[in-house]
Amino acid sequence: TLEMIQIPAGTFTMGSPPGKPKRKLLGFTVSLEGREKGRSKSESPQHTVTIQPFFMARFEVTQAQYQTIMGKNPSKFKGENRPVEQVTWNDAVEFCKRLSQKTGRTYRLPSEAEWEYACRAGTTTPFLFGETITSGLVNYNGNYTYASASKGKYRQETTDVGNFPPNAWGLYDMHGNVWEWCQDTLHGNYNGAPENGSAW
Repeated sequence: TLEMIQIPAGTFTMGSPPGKPKRKLLGFTVSLEGREKGRSKSESPQHTVTIQPFFMARFEVTQAQYQTIMGKNPSKFKGENRPVEQVTWNDAVEFCKRLSQKTGRTYRLPSEAEWEYACRAGTTTPFLFGETITSGLVNYNGNYTYASASKGKYRQETTDVGNFPPNAWGLYDMHGNVWEWCQDTLHGNYNGAPENGSAW
């Protein structure tokens, strides 16, 4: 079973806000970083995107699901309920194609805009949990801190899907655990990006 969640239509601001210029405070020059530490130029400029309703899987595709459709399991960190990893973009597209053929319904990768919209679930902060993350909320290398968070656990492997809290729309592991593929090709920035949620 691949449980799907209906994502509502809406409009959101995609991307990361720009950094702030240096200012003089009490005679000292202070550099005020952008609101989102570690932001990349590829996440700019921010732009408004309108999304039509779509469905997204509640969890990452598990190894058991991938094995059922593709007949193999390329994952390094084995476990039926762990997310499949070590798959290329072409593998992910082929999985969607075969799943569509098997079920008679159309499955595809989300566009980057759809993915970010679904991940944010109405939030405007750097993470769906707020201004920072911890290894109690997300499976990532907790040796690297963000904002005011303290060091956390580094599990060095994937965890079962649904092991951490979901976002407001019921989607799990939108941060951490594994990298996720989108339809779009890579671009250096958002100049000229579509505003209708389609893949670019």
